[in-house]
Amino acid sequence: MVWVPLLLVACVMAGIGCARLCRASLAAARPKDPSAPVDSELTLLEAAYLAGGPLRVTDLTLVAMHRERRLLLAHTGWATVVDSSTGSRDEWESAVLGAIGPGGQSPIPAVRPAVAAADAVRSLGRRLVDRGLAVPDAGRREIAAGVRAVRAAFLLCLALGTAAALLVPGAERPLVVAAFSLPLLASGLCLLIGRIEVYPYTRWASPAGQRLLSGLSPADPLTALATRGPAVLEPELRAALRGHAPARLP
Repeated sequence: MVWVPLLLVACVMAGIGCARLCRASLAAARPKDPSAPVDSELTLLEAAYLAGGPLRVTDLTLVAMHRERRLLLAHTGWATVVDSSTGSRDEWESAVLGAIGPGGQSPIPAVRPAVAAADAVRSLGRRLVDRGLAVPDAGRREIAAGVRAVRAAFLLCLALGTAAALLVPGAERPLVVAAFSLPLLASGLCLLIGRIEVYPYTRWASPAGQRLLSGLSPADPLTALATRGPAVLEPELRAALRGHAPARLP
């Protein structure tokens, strides 16, 4: 019965990994402020944050300003302020103009992370977390760690089961395989559920946030950008947003 201690180790590791992932997913779905309303309408910027995080909010603001001819996004990777007479209309546009700088022109790869880290975008994320629509930073890290723990448990169960099957006589191998199939199946199903149902959706949006996102229609181009990302844009704008920063013009 040399394989029994190996089975116990496999069961314990599978149980720990599955429990960690389940606990992290439940904590991520819990609103920070239980008294805050959860079911409500989303603004475009809120939808962008839930679907793609701070960089999606940045892309939405840049494209919206470009379509209003207040900003020119060139396919070469530069953002140029076209109309500076009216100033910024909100805090997100202020962040864009501040990132571009007083010269009125800046490479887009330098503008995007600067705007994503602005106070306005961080405040937007905090408000969504408080409403239970977004997953906090700690929650995202916990879920990612939970997925890694379940994956490690699955591989460990497979390795221990293989070793145990090789250590016992041939007559005992069916019993060993059947015993190790339980923790292997549990960790495998938990990993599958975590990868399909939990992990991809908790990068930014909680389950409540996902429900609100699913109710948005992509018919409007800006709504499609907010929910689906730059892939819905015309080729010139896609090139502008993902362009490499060229050398600054003299």
